[in-house]
Formats: sequence, structure tokens, C-alpha cells
Amino acid sequence: MNTAYFDNNATSAVAPEVLEAMLPYLRDLYGNPSSMHTFGGQVASAVFQARSRIAALLGADPEEIIFTSCGSESDSTAVWSALQTQPEKRHLLTTRVEHPAILNVAQYWERQGYRVTYLDVDDKGRINQDEYLRTLTSDTALISVMFANNEVGNIYPIQRMAEAAKKNGVLFHTDAVQAVGKTPIDLSHMPVDMLSFSGHKIHAPKGIGVLYARKGVRFRPFLRGGHQERGRRAGTENVPYIVGLGMAAKLAGEHIQEDRIDMARLRDKLEQGIVARVPDCLINGDTENRLPNTTNIAFKNVEGEAILLMLDRLGICASSGSACTSGSMEPSHVLRAIGVPFNYAHGSVRLSLSRYTTEEEVDYVIEHLPGIVENLRAISPYKN
Repeated sequence: MNTAYFDNNATSAVAPEVLEAMLPYLRDLYGNPSSMHTFGGQVASAVFQARSRIAALLGADPEEIIFTSCGSESDSTAVWSALQTQPEKRHLLTTRVEHPAILNVAQYWERQGYRVTYLDVDDKGRINQDEYLRTLTSDTALISVMFANNEVGNIYPIQRMAEAAKKNGVLFHTDAVQAVGKTPIDLSHMPVDMLSFSGHKIHAPKGIGVLYARKGVRFRPFLRGGHQERGRRAGTENVPYIVGLGMAAKLAGEHIQEDRIDMARLRDKLEQGIVARVPDCLINGDTENRLPNTTNIAFKNVEGEAILLMLDRLGICASSGSACTSGSMEPSHVLRAIGVPFNYAHGSVRLSLSRYTTEEEVDYVIEHLPGIVENLRAISPYKN
């Protein structure tokens, strides 16, 4: 059975060009880039090339790119550094719809005595900008707002929010794990101080991430030890994965416009095909300002997990808007923050595409998903 993969916001396939670029550094070019000899030096050159490619994708300087193990490490490091360099400030500002990589870190610092403000969102998942401006204070050490939401795909007004932060002398970080490679980002014109992203969302392997730290921003390393990454992240560089991420960044930069158009077209076809065939369903999030590859659809009075299980039997990979907590099924924190009605939120399914998604795969989902929902509703204990 072939796999129709619609879970690209969870992880994406490694691009063939990325794998090809990595292989020499897994076989023959195994030198340590910190070594003085020529054998290690050629490896160091490959790391620099990857750093430059990533900087080009982001509109940054190569010296502003710090390699990490993943987006979560990048997020934790950004928060850690902001607090350690400003011990006199005791306030963090974020939103209720962040990824757990930020929310759990914010809650940790809250337990350490910091004051944390979690901005609410409206029924489309949009942030109230007036509330945001009112919440900024002279005690705010860091604002962390995601560039795009991993569940519903909303793109947030990071340019405007970062400009307001700069005017108030507050550091601004954005978790851009879902945005990089899917929407243009130019940090040369966007006053973001720190930005996180992860390689496996843009067709590089799992286990490599990036933290962008703007020149001039005070920085404290989260991992201490050797001198790697200009003293900002200790540990011997993961050269094959760094090289792979560099190639993935190059491909993303070359194809971002056509990828956005193609993914949005297929996403819209998928979404419209399902909505036209399934009564009582909602599109979650802001349909006017979202990622081109993401749709989150809520089906009334049906379990999202049951839909996923039935899809899986047909080789269709998707994800749910629900999470299992303490043995009970609860809608995700994002859908709760948006205020999706419980009998819809419980049946939410996220479908996320990539540049490798085909028309045939979209047609396959449109063909089978409506029947799955109909059959599950027929046996559902909920009243339709």
C-alpha cells in the first residue's frame, strides 16, 4: 500500500539532493571541522557554506547563524539567553497558542518567579495588537511569538510586533519552525532579535536546528564547553546534518515562490473538496493569513482519533487536533484558545502538504475522507 503523506508540519521527507549532499560527510570526509589539518579544514569549509546558505534564506549574516540540535533547543536557548543577560527584568510575554517548546519553557520560568503574560487570541486565532502593546512594560525581558502556528497555520504579524518591541527596548524572539521555507523571511528588514527553526520541516533530517541571533544582541550560551559556534553552542558540529540543512535551505530559497503557489492550490482543492462533501465541518484558524500548506478541519460529533485510524488503514497520514492527557481526550490548547466548539474541536484533523504532495494524493483523500466521516457519524454516540 502506498503512503499518502499529509503530516508535513510534523516532519517532512529528506530531499534526494539533501541526502546526496550529506553522504560524503558520512563516509569519506569525516574530519573534525575544528582541527588544524587540511583534512578537517575542508570539512570546516562545508560547514561555512551551509551557514552561508541558511543566512541567505533568512536575509541574515552567516555569523548570526548558530547550529543547534533542533527547534526546541533553539527556543530554550533564546529564552535562557534573554533572561541571563537581563537579570533585572522579570517579565516574559508570549501567546496561548505557542508550541509546547515555548509554552513549557515559559511555565518553567514562571515557577522560578518570573511573571509571564499569555496573550489571548480571537476565534480565528489572531492576536489582539492593542492588548499586545498594552502588555509591554519596562520589566519585559523577552517577547516570544511564533511566526506561524503549527496546528492551524496562522501567520502572525511579526514585522509589526517586532517593530513595537524595538521601540520599547524589548528583545523579540520568534519560533519560525513552521514558517521557514514556506513564507519569505528577510531579517535584514525585520527587527527580530532571535529566530528558531528546525531542519526536518524543510526536507533536511531530524536532529539539526538553527538559532539566529542578531549581531549586537547580548548572548549567553545554553550549552557550555568547547569553542564551537563562536563560543555560543558547545559540542562538535554535526557536520553531515549541517551540510544537509544547508542544501535544504538552498532548495527552499530557489523554489519558495513556486512551492507556495503549488501547495496553496493543492491545499485549497483538498479543503474545498472535503467541505463540499461533508456537512457540519469548520475550517479552523485564519483562512486569509495562513501557511500555504496547512488546513485544519473540524468535523462535528466525530472523534478525530477515529478519523485518523481509518485514514491510516488507507495509507493516509494526517494528525489530530486532539491530545491524550491523563487518559482523557481533550482538544488541543490551540483549539481551546481559539474557542472552537467542543463537539467540533474534538473532531479536528490537520492536513499539511509539501512540495512533494501530488494531485493524485489530494484526490485520494477527497475520495475517502467524506465516507469515513459519514460512517463514523452513523455509529457515533453523539447526536448529530
